[in-house]
Amino acid sequence: MKALNVLILTSAALVGASAMAAEKPAIALVHGAFEDAHIWDGVSAKLQADGYRVINVDLPGRPSAPMAANLVSNDVYRDTVLKAINGESQPVVLVGHSFGGIAISTVAEAAPAKIKTAVYLAAYLPQDGESMISLAKQDRDSKAGPALQIDEAKGMVSVNYAARADLFANGAPEGLRKALPDLIIDEPLGPIVTPVKLTAARFGKVDKVYIHTAQDQVVSPYLQQKMVAATPVRLEFTLNTGHIPFLTDVQGLVSAIEKSAE
Repeated sequence: MKALNVLILTSAALVGASAMAAEKPAIALVHGAFEDAHIWDGVSAKLQADGYRVINVDLPGRPSAPMAANLVSNDVYRDTVLKAINGESQPVVLVGHSFGGIAISTVAEAAPAKIKTAVYLAAYLPQDGESMISLAKQDRDSKAGPALQIDEAKGMVSVNYAARADLFANGAPEGLRKALPDLIIDEPLGPIVTPVKLTAARFGKVDKVYIHTAQDQVVSPYLQQKMVAATPVRLEFTLNTGHIPFLTDVQGLVSAIEKSAE
């Protein structure tokens, strides 16, 4: 009888643990411009170890998700994310880095009931009618502008190779600074210059969190604060990093995402 009681208690504990894990929302990670889903590898591993289901989204128009540049649009990005989260029975936590903030905003507008929280990581947080380029033009402290090279004939944007380490990996270990330039990829131009359509009734109702990056030279702290002032969020966190905390402060970023998901 004692052994049976132990078995029952053990089974109950396991069921309780499974139920707790099931209560955690799925976390969908959306990369930014000049990146693909591999940026999240370290973050994904830690989130999964903590019991979260993670969905890594590759936006079309890059080597990991090929599509002709002239076919890539904000609508295509939106639909790609929606397809990735469509099978989830509960609302997800949707994390967007940099340009990924534009993408997750269009998803929040299209399907607000699917989103538990939209988390903006060093991300563009737009208002109706804004685009990444229109927001970037407001960023008095960003150093990214002179490094961008636009090829209108190909419909692509690239980052000057020599500027990549200083822009994206300021404050990072030297090994990462040396490796990073070869990890940056070219980006379709269309979504960057296209304004988004957002409404208070849909996008405005979605819970939002912002993760600031205090040393950012791409989306500067000035613009991050300006965007949050224009579109208030429920929670704010600050990481003492440049633009790529998923490589330079994985634990700090994971902690902020998990607190956002609570």
